[in-house]
Amino acid sequence: MTDTDHRDRHGDLHQGLHPGLRHVTEGVRAHVAALAPDELPAYVYDLAALRAHAAAVRAALPERVELYYAAKANPEAPLLTALRAAVDGYEVSSGGELAHVRAAVPDAPLAFGGPGKTPAEIAAAVEAGVHRWHVESEQELHRLAAVLADRPGTVVDVLLRVNLAVTTDALDAVPLAMGGRPTPFGLDPDQAEECVRALTDGPLGRQLRLRGVHAHLASGLAAEEQLSVASQIVAWSAALAGRHGFPLAEVNIGGGMAVDYEDPAARFDWTAFGEGLAKLLDAHPGLTLRIEPGRALTAYCGWYATEVLDVKQSHGEDFAVVRGGTHHLRTPATRGHSQPFEVLPVDAWPYPWARPAVTTGRATLSGQLCTPKDVLAHAADGADGLRASDRVLFSMAGAYAWNISHHEFLMHPRPGFHYL
Repeated sequence: MTDTDHRDRHGDLHQGLHPGLRHVTEGVRAHVAALAPDELPAYVYDLAALRAHAAAVRAALPERVELYYAAKANPEAPLLTALRAAVDGYEVSSGGELAHVRAAVPDAPLAFGGPGKTPAEIAAAVEAGVHRWHVESEQELHRLAAVLADRPGTVVDVLLRVNLAVTTDALDAVPLAMGGRPTPFGLDPDQAEECVRALTDGPLGRQLRLRGVHAHLASGLAAEEQLSVASQIVAWSAALAGRHGFPLAEVNIGGGMAVDYEDPAARFDWTAFGEGLAKLLDAHPGLTLRIEPGRALTAYCGWYATEVLDVKQSHGEDFAVVRGGTHHLRTPATRGHSQPFEVLPVDAWPYPWARPAVTTGRATLSGQLCTPKDVLAHAADGADGLRASDRVLFSMAGAYAWNISHHEFLMHPRPGFHYL
């Protein structure tokens, strides 16, 4: 196939791959096309697109809903800074995240969550003036109280994280479920009752002020499912407060808004979600709700750009081997999906031998690692005609990508990072 045939067959080749990826800006595409081969792989982030998306999410939410960003999704400092105008604060889940986020956005309120907080992390978070505490166990309450005992007069606000069983089939279908079943996260409802008694009737309440309940139960829920879960969490929390006579000020319903890697154009319905939360709040005057999305805020603003090193056939199937791989972008391996992508054709081929190309109509895009699990996209139809030296731009790489990957396996070079 000639280069002319290749262009005629595909036009802008990316348009034949994933129609939902039309949101990629020309600036990102042009930036990737201009990179030298040895500057690849690279992560490219569109910070203007991120700010616009976060602002739209904020605008869809009622006034009494606080928007916190779950820093674990992507803690890159330029992204944290870009989000600052749209979010009310940041959720951190370790001492390292706490120090990093505090340095990047020093004025921002922080909520400290996650199981297994160490005594040193608790002390550091108290010293840093953490805004809210998501308490996961009775022992954690005691550890926090022990740190505060050395700081007379210091009072912190806590939410009890509760592992609730809710009525929905959605939790059985999502990629990640953290509640409604045996997990290491949060307190069972009966344990939460004991902790409430300790906070309202016992000495723990002297420096630990109970504000309400936290219940992040799953990741991957659509707006209607999220609203159903939120309604049940709020109803249970209100009943808990009624039984024990404490004022229910806050309920944190977590994050986990659905992100669809198979159909990038299918976005979470923030408008419907905001309208549903408004109705829920109307039934509970004085209550503040908090949500903590991560992936749903930043996934769409990042791309992992690389180039095809080789194309070869194995037992009748084509494989395109790219620079980098799942040691840079682990998401498709952990979730078992094909990462959406588009191709940027490169016409130049300076070598005297024939240019390897996909000939079977589809190809698996794999990385450089010595494992068959190093696959970024399986048997992709849109890879027809893909050639060595063409560039591939994997989209939806703005969350749980570089920061969860096993960087040191085989000790390949790290990718570059570009913020537009």
